[in-house]
Amino acid sequence: MTIRVLLADDQALLRSAFRVLVDSEPDMEVVGEASDGAEAVRLARERRADVVLMDIRMPGTDGLAATRLISADPELDGVHVVILTTFEVDDYVVRSLRAGASGFLGKGSEPGELLNAIRIAAEGEALLSPAATKGLIARFLAQGGTADDADRDPARAQRLDSLTGREREVLVLVAGGHSNDEIAERLEVSPLTVKTHVNRAMAKLGARDRAQLVVTAYESGLVRPRVE
Repeated sequence: MTIRVLLADDQALLRSAFRVLVDSEPDMEVVGEASDGAEAVRLARERRADVVLMDIRMPGTDGLAATRLISADPELDGVHVVILTTFEVDDYVVRSLRAGASGFLGKGSEPGELLNAIRIAAEGEALLSPAATKGLIARFLAQGGTADDADRDPARAQRLDSLTGREREVLVLVAGGHSNDEIAERLEVSPLTVKTHVNRAMAKLGARDRAQLVVTAYESGLVRPRVE
């Protein structure tokens, strides 16, 4: 299956570089380019993109607002947004995750990292670049960072009560950054069983992907950040 990628960045030269890179892969194709957030949302609908590489700072509708619009649209449920940013450690990163992004990556990342990020996002996995660990994000979330309170979703935290004991246990491990295989080994079950628990937790919590499960786990207080 070919991964359909949409590029959203106000710098035409950067979009061109990304297009050449993505189109060079046999399992990917660029289906559109947008120079602002509003255009990105429109093209995501029209071109049925699987992954949107979204610059967070664009004129007009910025990447954060565009991500929120895409995440809130039921018709775009299968679209995964990866935020590309020059500044990996700032409140925009946290706000993008709360808005529904699958993760983020620095613009200075190696080509292989970017291509891997697209594949990870397309599979619905959480994507956090090496320079921004889950622990860092957890601290931002626990402190409220400088993100707006409007970005919080109390109803999602309340839905934790709907999880079974094993689903809650799996959620804690997901928030700890463990893969399905690692969780399966720790709980002595099959990776398929873990995947089933993860999918059920996502459905009950209204989470689009694993990144949103991580956000919910920390914001609800189910998992506490480790302060180093």
